[in-house]
Amino acid sequence: MGHCVQIAGTDIRFEAEAGDTLLRAALRAGIGFPYECNSGGCGSCKFDLVDGRIDVLWPDAPGLGERDRRKGRQLACQCLVASDLAIKVRTGAEYAPAIRPRRLAARLVGTSDITHDIREFRFETDTAAEFIPGQYASLRLPGLAQLRCYSFSNLPNAEGRWEFQIRRVAGGRATALLFDAMGPGAEVEIDAPYGLAGLRADSGRDIVCVAGGSGLAPMIAIARGAAAAGMLATRRLHFFYGARTPRDVCGEALLREIAAPPGALNYHAVVSDPAAGGDWPGATGFVHEALERELGERLADHEIYFAGPPPMTQAIQEMLMTRHRVPYTQIHFDRFF
Repeated sequence: MGHCVQIAGTDIRFEAEAGDTLLRAALRAGIGFPYECNSGGCGSCKFDLVDGRIDVLWPDAPGLGERDRRKGRQLACQCLVASDLAIKVRTGAEYAPAIRPRRLAARLVGTSDITHDIREFRFETDTAAEFIPGQYASLRLPGLAQLRCYSFSNLPNAEGRWEFQIRRVAGGRATALLFDAMGPGAEVEIDAPYGLAGLRADSGRDIVCVAGGSGLAPMIAIARGAAAAGMLATRRLHFFYGARTPRDVCGEALLREIAAPPGALNYHAVVSDPAAGGDWPGATGFVHEALERELGERLADHEIYFAGPPPMTQAIQEMLMTRHRVPYTQIHFDRFF
């Protein structure tokens, strides 16, 4: 049995099903509830509880600061609805999902290695895979209570194919399951789609994709989506991949598989620790530095997408906005922690 949630001071009401967080219930109802990471780290989904009961999943989530805790604020992504609620939150049309997320039973149908620690996992469902390139899913894995968020690397399709490029995390329970314990036929729950950094098709600007680590997946999806939409007939796409060592470099082979006019797709790899793990004849340093060297004062002429470790995304954001005055509406990323 669900519970009714009322946003105080508005006529907005929605139902929260058992087992859903407040945030997921709002998004399933098409409400523009602010969020980014969906996992307790970014703090974008803060709200004030006016009346009712909630069950907090992660009391120490880093998305809440000490001032928030003193004021009694909560994170919608970390609260289960335990009764009818009244809450205060400022909704926005920019957060309303173009495709409402849903929960689907999925089965693993195949895997393939991309690097020594990134593997592609391919799942199938009985219904269509509906999402925007650049978005992500929450996966419920067998035996784990906490959901894990992974970005799609493929394109939406009627056949129900969902593909993820996932990096093994040292000591990570979820990736240990995926890499070592799950084979073809294993079942998971896919809850999708989520994310605000999906491909924009209407700007007319050239495109930049910047990836680090398993941020490869959404950037490959953006590149594939741009090609499939015919955008690369009139635009260029620059794809930057930042790796720590030479053996971590990837993505170029995947880009070669994309049908695009000559010169439309441009790949740039940069390695921050070239002395580790073999010779590296290419660019060195950090990926935001390579991006600035390559495009410099032309950055503001691009639609820019990026995904990767938080220090990388923070450095890119600061460089774009402070040194090059790139409008925030042209900068697209979802914060993960």
